[in-house]
Amino acid sequence: MAKFEGIHWADRQLRYLLPGKQADILPSDATVAACSRSTNYAIFLAFEGIRFFCRRGSAGRLELVFLNWDRNLERFRRGMTFNIGVEQAALVPTREELEDLIIRRYFGDPGMRPFLEEMAALGAQGYLRPFTVDEEQSIGVTFPNQPAVRMLANRYDRYMGEPFEGVVIPNLVRAVALNGTGCLKLGINYVVSIKAIEAARRVHPGAASALFLDDLTHLPVEDRRLTEWDSSCCLFAFSDGTVVKIPESNLILPSVTIQGMTSILRRRGVAVDERFLAYGELVRRSEAGELVAVCSVGTAGILNRCAGLLLTDGQGAPRSWHRPLASHPLYAELAAARKTYWDIYQGLAEPTADMKLFRYEI
Repeated sequence: MAKFEGIHWADRQLRYLLPGKQADILPSDATVAACSRSTNYAIFLAFEGIRFFCRRGSAGRLELVFLNWDRNLERFRRGMTFNIGVEQAALVPTREELEDLIIRRYFGDPGMRPFLEEMAALGAQGYLRPFTVDEEQSIGVTFPNQPAVRMLANRYDRYMGEPFEGVVIPNLVRAVALNGTGCLKLGINYVVSIKAIEAARRVHPGAASALFLDDLTHLPVEDRRLTEWDSSCCLFAFSDGTVVKIPESNLILPSVTIQGMTSILRRRGVAVDERFLAYGELVRRSEAGELVAVCSVGTAGILNRCAGLLLTDGQGAPRSWHRPLASHPLYAELAAARKTYWDIYQGLAEPTADMKLFRYEI
């Protein structure tokens, strides 16, 4: 459902070869070898999405701002570790090494200065995309011999997340808990996500997103649990004033944004209940008029309230529609929490006690 407006990419990227710890600044369109294990077999493909803001500090110097990005870096490290052999584990950079690479070697490169100055002048939102590839020119089906990190940054004017409509897709599984991949940002998870959106549009042509259930397909559909949207996490708001967050597991990506959002909601006096949510309960409470909103939570859009969720039966056929209760106070409270989250980056609001704000002068 990603819909960006006004994207502008920096004209530099960083390449960091893990075996020799060699960092180079390359043009943004520098390519990867056509015959590598990454391009042929999707081996060593992990990625991360990191929101940032660039502004002028009190002394007039450029300042980069990140929120809870230590969790992004650790999640990226877990993705890298999954993609290599046990004997290669020492190649994975520490969080401190990644921080140095991003701040000093990439953003600190003189060639990035015009991009950052323009971004600060515009007050634009920033998105950093680190990812991994095997740089070796090979078609062997083995762990990578030349694992590398690459990263690029962009700014964007707007993420058009509202309004959007979604469909529950019970017959596709985004990840299998036994493999331990659903909690990682790996390319192998997102092909299924795109297929699910395609399936959602066959049910409802206006669908922009698909909502997944768990991998226990042998159970009745009512007993299966909600997991995630196709490329973002979920929050469910109910008319009793509570917001339900799905607990993290091998099927749930540990979203940095959702952790920040729930912290803000709690500070604003909203009760956040972290628990599993069966699809049968969602259907029942929706049809009883108790479901205020189903939200998509992710890096770029922060939080977007679904304008319509088509609830389906076990075969994926339409059952009923959820429409948000826009007049309920909690509906507006969700939008206010989203604004607070972005205001923290801009220095217009204070972070909560369990948020970490990182500032770096460039």
